[in-house]
Amino acid sequence: MELSTKPILPGSFVVVKDTNSIYRGYKGFVQRVTKKRAAVLFEGGNWDKLITFQLANLEIV
Repeated sequence: MELSTKPILPGSFVVVKDTNSIYRGYKGFVQRVTKKRAAVLFEGGNWDKLITFQLANLEIV
């Protein structure tokens, strides 16, 4: 497994890489980061969703 050299910070665009998540492959915008989690905002057409993920399950785009 390759580790990303860039840290995930608020304002980063990320993609969900968790194989068990229904959001796998979705690209979103990081709103806030706490110890091991990040809140990611997904915007799509007529809906917006803010979901929290483990940092290990996200990858910078």
